[in-house]
Amino acid sequence: MRGILMTLAMFSSAAVCAEPVADLTGAARQQVKAFATTLGGTLKASMQKDGPVAAIAVCNTEAPAIASQLSTDGWQVARTSLKIRNPDNAADAWETQVLEDFSARMAAGEDPAGLEASVTDDGEFRYMKAIPTAGLCLTCHGAELAPAVEAKLAQLYPQDQARGFNVGDLRGAFTLRKVLEE
Repeated sequence: MRGILMTLAMFSSAAVCAEPVADLTGAARQQVKAFATTLGGTLKASMQKDGPVAAIAVCNTEAPAIASQLSTDGWQVARTSLKIRNPDNAADAWETQVLEDFSARMAAGEDPAGLEASVTDDGEFRYMKAIPTAGLCLTCHGAELAPAVEAKLAQLYPQDQARGFNVGDLRGAFTLRKVLEE
């Protein structure tokens, strides 16, 4: 039911300003693709060259830098999850609702690769795109981690909750915001 209500809310927002929302959604998808491609490439290269412990350090510095570089032209680009690694990425109420909806839709058999949500509310456009857990993610986000990986995570993320995932689980979501001009 929650998914239906969220879908109706998205369509009602879209009906009010169909063309701008379509344009904003397209722009948000491009931002997500740029973030995912850049971060994924950086992490894969670091893993191959220096191993997972070095990749954790790279992720610690590069993920926020990439998000910051993409946060231009009024966009705020970030990631969040119900099980966060970095407290700075904690979900707000809308993001939590969307993540819970994504989880329910996945449990009902929906492909996580296609899960997205958007809303226009109070002069702001918001967009989220699910991040499914891939095999490579389990090196640092799985149930069983190498001792060196655990040690580096404890050093960089003492409040880490982002473990115990399996391939295909909802790892989190890209989350974007843009204040709309009147």
